[in-house]
Amino acid sequence: MPSEPDEYAELVLDTVERIPPGRVLAYGDIAELVGQGGPRQVGRVMSLFGGGVPWWRVVRADGGPPSGHEVRALEEYRVEGTPLRPDGRRVDMRRARWWPDEEPGGPSE
Repeated sequence: MPSEPDEYAELVLDTVERIPPGRVLAYGDIAELVGQGGPRQVGRVMSLFGGGVPWWRVVRADGGPPSGHEVRALEEYRVEGTPLRPDGRRVDMRRARWWPDEEPGGPSE
């Protein structure tokens, strides 16, 4: 197991840090944004190095919170006002998904 994130992991973590409160990205969305890997690779990065970033803002494609961390993630969603599905257990991806081009002032902010 690597002790330090490699270049790919740093790209993933930097992307996660940019997700605003109340918004989310799916694992596959992050892979698309960084231009390499896929959902599983992003998941591996998050499992190894994601503790220092807002990990709860990275969800499964169906809006489900990270496996094994559902209770804590749902608490964070409520605090941040993240839109949830009517069942209250998944994020409403249509309303909560974020893309960097939505950032005020562009990607450098």
